[in-house]
Amino acid sequence: MALFVPAAHAEDDARAILKSMSDYLAKQQAFTATFNSDIEVVTPEMQKVQFASSGQVSVSRPDKVHAARTGGFTDIEMFFDGKKMTIHAKDAKVFMQADAPGTIDNLVSKLEADGYSLPGADLLLSNVYDALNAGVIDAKHIGTGVIGGVECEHLAFRNADTDWQLWVRTGPEPVPCKYVITSKAVGASPQYTLVINSWSAGAKDDFAFAPPAGSKQVDAKAMPHIDEVPEGASQ
Repeated sequence: MALFVPAAHAEDDARAILKSMSDYLAKQQAFTATFNSDIEVVTPEMQKVQFASSGQVSVSRPDKVHAARTGGFTDIEMFFDGKKMTIHAKDAKVFMQADAPGTIDNLVSKLEADGYSLPGADLLLSNVYDALNAGVIDAKHIGTGVIGGVECEHLAFRNADTDWQLWVRTGPEPVPCKYVITSKAVGASPQYTLVINSWSAGAKDDFAFAPPAGSKQVDAKAMPHIDEVPEGASQ
């Protein structure tokens, strides 16, 4: 049976909606979002297995973030106050700290270089449009969709190694509601899905880390595995 795909609108429509979202996010000096994320891995037997997590991120631009993520294999949080980054493995009761002076953009680059990541990190940057549009070879405005009861513009983009989709809330507050990345360079094309459940202005957070009783500071090499998937899982 053939899969029906609605006729896409002009490519310029997709980029215009993406730019509108980017401009709106850049103006939000402080916000808090809750999310669910799903990441697929592919086993040696070519079976797809999905791992689910939930969390929250609070942002105060240009240089403060507190993010937390809880899944079946890890329970972690990260603090950034413009000077220092702290990663706290709550279940293991250990944390590491590193000097990281700069902005949220600098933090995202450092985390990627060190092999860590923030959920939906691209959406936290000061210029989301430039980050996401880089390398795009095809863009489509598919139409509208509904995420969590919210009407959204559905966009689809293609890069050399990935396809990705974005659902952006319609109306005067074009915030992202869903973000899906498909890895074409990996066999069976696993996906990463981020669904934003709530988005609110303001960040009720002082972004300061206070070590809980019984926790211990360790260096980066002594930190436990804190990825969204269990250690050793194939991707």
